[in-house]
Amino acid sequence: MRDTTREAREVQLEAVRRMAPEERLQRGLELAELVRALLAAGVRARHPEYSEEEVRLAVIRIVLGEKLFRAAYPHAGHIEP
Repeated sequence: MRDTTREAREVQLEAVRRMAPEERLQRGLELAELVRALLAAGVRARHPEYSEEEVRLAVIRIVLGEKLFRAAYPHAGHIEP
């Protein structure tokens, strides 16, 4: 990581190592939720005309990738991320 010193990174890793597995899972889920929220905000900024369903589909398209998205959501090919 370029924005974190080696010493700071070691402190971060040690803090994660001390967490119970359930807490690590919870933190990971919280981070995933944050990423989806940031992706949705980006989609809304690029496509203010999108409904919430269209924003949701655009985020799914980003997460799944083009090929899997088109296979899973053939009716939503018009949705741009």
